[in-house]
Amino acid sequence: MYEERPSRLAGAVVWTNTPEPGPGARPVLPDGCMDLLWSDGRLLVAGPDTHAHFPDGPPATWAGIRFFPGTAPTLLGVPAHELRDRRVELADLWPAAEVRRLTGRIAAAPHPATALEKLALERAVPPDPELRRLVTSLAEGRPVSATADELGLGARRLHRRSLTVFGYGPKTLARILRLQRALGLARAGTPYADTATRAGYADQAHFARDVREFTGTTLSELLRR
Repeated sequence: MYEERPSRLAGAVVWTNTPEPGPGARPVLPDGCMDLLWSDGRLLVAGPDTHAHFPDGPPATWAGIRFFPGTAPTLLGVPAHELRDRRVELADLWPAAEVRRLTGRIAAAPHPATALEKLALERAVPPDPELRRLVTSLAEGRPVSATADELGLGARRLHRRSLTVFGYGPKTLARILRLQRALGLARAGTPYADTATRAGYADQAHFARDVREFTGTTLSELLRR
């Protein structure tokens, strides 16, 4: 069962996921975010995804903190594009001795998800207001070019910065945020055609193509899962 709550860290979400009886694990969909993960005594980092991720191995309990888009690279000290579509051990990014200390600390905590949140709060830096404006603007469906102009950023500078903090360019981020907006509407029961229009797609076929590209399946199958 999946559960989440808002974090005390601005824009972040603390979550847990425990195995349930039934068919295989649900896919993890692209959402513009990166996560710090804990499972079976291991600390990992989930990089920014450009396609659905299907957890491998036997069912396991997971805890995590999902960072606001673009904020994790500063905490981790690694550009987002180096972690794109990857799950890596935290020990591959930070000194091994430090990771061993943190692993022991979280293993001893009664609630690993809360311990992850505390770790993030200790190391996080205040979010860049410009970055938050960029994400908010794209999430609302504003065109990339108009957003860049509003922020006083040239196209090349915006692209370079996006690779560092999001792991991909601003157009990909805008498409992923649009997909998440549309899936929220579809899950709430909005007819597919209306969902496509309200989310900013040209038509329902355009929406279906993006679902297939980013998730590897159809909208109906995705919602069924």
